[in-house]
Order: sequence, then structure tokens, then C-alpha cells
Amino acid sequence: MNVEIIPAILVKKREELIDKIAKVKPYVRTIQLDIMDGKFVQNKTIGTDELKDLPKANYEFHWMVFDPEIWIQKVPGNHLHLVHVETVKSWDWIEKAVKNAGGRLGIALNPDTPLEKIMPFIDRVEKVLVMTVYPGFSSQKYIPDMESKISDLRGKYPNMDIEVDGGINKDTISRAVKAGANHLAAASAIFSCETVGDGIRQLTAAAEGK
Repeated sequence: MNVEIIPAILVKKREELIDKIAKVKPYVRTIQLDIMDGKFVQNKTIGTDELKDLPKANYEFHWMVFDPEIWIQKVPGNHLHLVHVETVKSWDWIEKAVKNAGGRLGIALNPDTPLEKIMPFIDRVEKVLVMTVYPGFSSQKYIPDMESKISDLRGKYPNMDIEVDGGINKDTISRAVKAGANHLAAASAIFSCETVGDGIRQLTAAAEGK
């Protein structure tokens, strides 16, 4: 499967959001927007008001929020919505919200959450996101123990898009790919480089073993 680098944007102001989107857009197929409510995770980012009238791009929303179905309905469009299984009260509510918004659905799980928790829903999503850090803040260290989850998933679902998010850099990305991930979300490893283009090229080369 082709490996895809996905820049993850975590911001508190719309101006910074628009700036970062503009910087990465020429280099990637997908942009991840990290949304946090200060409740499910400690950090709080921009809300749905700041997500209106975004530049045209292929977005996936990583909803680190309680009651994600309420948030999703406020962001119409053909976007991928990554919902944490730990926040699910009713999967039917979430599916209905995604359908009403015109989007698509993926599922995410935290490091302490066993794969068994997502199995009732996995045939109803197009992507699984395995967190390789505890969500809430960028610049955390990659948790190698999560590679067993990735490899188990890849063994069971050889054609599914499996994304990892957390601590991905030039040193860890090859480990995640070897375990079975084909989508790699990165923030610090991209935005801390002299240019985001350099960061993305370096990650792509490392993922491909170059």
C-alpha cells in the first residue's frame, strides 16, 4: 500500500490554522485538523466556528472531544471524521451526524484502549487511527508498544487504511510503516523544519527506507 504523510494541525487561532493549511497544501493529499474540547483531553483548540469557509482541500477531522456527533454536524462537506471510540455513546448517532454532514467516518483509539473496543464498528469505517501517544499535546514521544496493535490490525484487515498519530519523526516513521501503518500523521516533525516541504520530503524518504 502507498504510504501517505498527513500533516496534523493543532492550533488555537483561525489565523494560524489558515497559515498552516497554506504552507502544507502544495505538498500533500490530506490535511488533518486536530480538534480538542478541553474535556476529553486537557488541551483546547479552535472550535467549529473557526472551521467555516476553509480553503478547499481534502480534510480529515480528528475529534478529540466528547459528544462528537454534535461537533460533526457543524462541519458540512465530504470530510473524513475520525471519532474516538472512547467517546461513543451511540454509534447510530455518530453515523447519522456524518451522513447529515455529507462526510465519511473513521475510528480512533487511545494507547490504553484494546483493539476489541473498535471491533463492533470496524466494518462501518474506512480508516482506523491508532494513537501512538496520549492525545492532547504535540511533541510527545512515540510509544513503540502500539506497534503490536498496528500489526494485528494489518493482519486482520490487509486493505484498510491504518493511520498512526503521535511522535512520528524521521526515526520512528519506519517502525510504524513496518508494523503496518500506511498513513502517518505528523506535526512537530513537519512544522519544526526550515520549510514544511523539507519536513514532508524527509518523512517520506524515511518511510520508504531511503
